[in-house]
Amino acid sequence: REHILLSRQVGVPFIVVFMNKCDMVDDEELLELVEMEVRELLSEYDFPGDDLPVIQGSALKALEGEEQWEAKIIELAEALDSYIPEPERDIDKPFIMPIEDVFSISGRGTVVTGRVERGIVRTGDEVEIVGIKDTTKTIVTGVEMFRKLLDEGRAGENIGALLRGTKRDEIQRGQV
Repeated sequence: REHILLSRQVGVPFIVVFMNKCDMVDDEELLELVEMEVRELLSEYDFPGDDLPVIQGSALKALEGEEQWEAKIIELAEALDSYIPEPERDIDKPFIMPIEDVFSISGRGTVVTGRVERGIVRTGDEVEIVGIKDTTKTIVTGVEMFRKLLDEGRAGENIGALLRGTKRDEIQRGQV
């Protein structure tokens, strides 16, 4: 109940339910009853309880390699892919990324990290760093995500951008 209420309060638009530990229940009718109660509870909080996916499975048995339960994990992944739509990405507008952290990497330079709010940034792009301190211009010499070098970072992604000729103390969290 608390998770559903919290999801509603923070604006979670879609929910997929995985009823775990179903391997421990022998009574099929009991599982159906629990599923009905879950759907009613979701409906109480304005989620489409009758329409959203509810998968009955066992994560432990799936990890242990039991085919019946592995199939339920695949069903869960398919439900996530089909029921939850791709988020709209604002990639047609100018690049903007609030800076969350700044690092100095010896031999490479200064890296700023954050979530790209809109647009696309590519290696070689000129960017402006604005707010708090004086506005400065620099060139992005590299884009990384989870320690992988990329050609670009897009809206919705958390990236690190390597900046040419910029010192660590010239930039701070909160700038854009």
